[in-house]
Amino acid sequence: MSIKSILLATFLLVFGSQFIYAQERGAEATVVEPTTEGQEEGKLDIKGEIFGHISDSYDWHLFNIGEGHNATQVSVPLPVILINPTNGLSVFLSSNFHHGHEPYNGYELYVENGKQKIRSQDGSTFYDISITKNVLCLFISVIILWFLMTGVAKKYKKNGINVAPTGFQNAIEPIIGFIQDSVAKPFLGKRYAEFMPLLLTLFFFIWINNLLGLLPFGFNLTGNIAVTLLLALVFFVIMLFNSNKYFWGHIFNPPGVPGWVKVILVPIEILSNLIIKPAALAIRLFANIFAGHTIILSVILLIFIFSGLSKIAGIVFIPVSVGFTVFMFFLELLVAAIQAFIFTNLTAVFIGQAIEEHHHDEAHAGEGHH
Repeated sequence: MSIKSILLATFLLVFGSQFIYAQERGAEATVVEPTTEGQEEGKLDIKGEIFGHISDSYDWHLFNIGEGHNATQVSVPLPVILINPTNGLSVFLSSNFHHGHEPYNGYELYVENGKQKIRSQDGSTFYDISITKNVLCLFISVIILWFLMTGVAKKYKKNGINVAPTGFQNAIEPIIGFIQDSVAKPFLGKRYAEFMPLLLTLFFFIWINNLLGLLPFGFNLTGNIAVTLLLALVFFVIMLFNSNKYFWGHIFNPPGVPGWVKVILVPIEILSNLIIKPAALAIRLFANIFAGHTIILSVILLIFIFSGLSKIAGIVFIPVSVGFTVFMFFLELLVAAIQAFIFTNLTAVFIGQAIEEHHHDEAHAGEGHH
């Protein structure tokens, strides 16, 4: 495929997503109706629109048919699964809420700060294990990852390593080699093969979900702090289970340090290794993906902000918005791969520090003896 074809496809993808968004929100940006409280109803809520698109929801919204208050929302309803200790299990589709206009089975859907939430009408406590949009994205990415990796593994098993790769194997093999040679071997040493499945799973899982978030009607799984914290927790548990006594010795009894300094240094080492490292991994990934989506949506919304002042200004600003959005889209494609690599690379670095053998002190001791 030529570079021109790729550029054209990307432009159409970005422009199409903007057009779809305009169909959804164009009317709300221009229609202003006074309410009894003296506020203006129908004005474009910037915060609500941004958080509404990047937040989790109980349906997968695709587009609107029509404009204004008569618009029909086209969305994929998702299963709502609620466990109430008093009323028992409730399983139904989110379409029963009629986009939050009607309660169903003792529960109602409402929006708070751009986020969809469910509450019981009688105020009772319940546990929500629904298949939300982010959960759907998780399932889709796992299915993609499963078929991608098992397909490559079957070809290796069938043809061996001496036969030239084909298809997806040809695309995946350089990435696997890069992770092995540039990430696993330098930081994990002779034990690199033990952690290759973890590193490859993390890299491809994060990369796939980053890319899914850039598609029209896309998701924002890796822009959810709960998801990135869980990924960091996986790394943290594996690091702890594989750490050796020298790792813990450097934390609780740093060598070559006066006793009074250890009183200050030990708490710092505990915070650094047991709290800051996993937190930094989670926050870095979340913040970069969340910020990228927010910037793209903000640039698109500028069209409607200017059109609210003047239709001519809104039309004039469209090329500027499209151009900047295309630039941001290409940047986000790069960020999607870079953030997956950084998370994987730092995971290898931190695990390597936890499993590092006690060679340096022995070497210094030998030099002193000679």
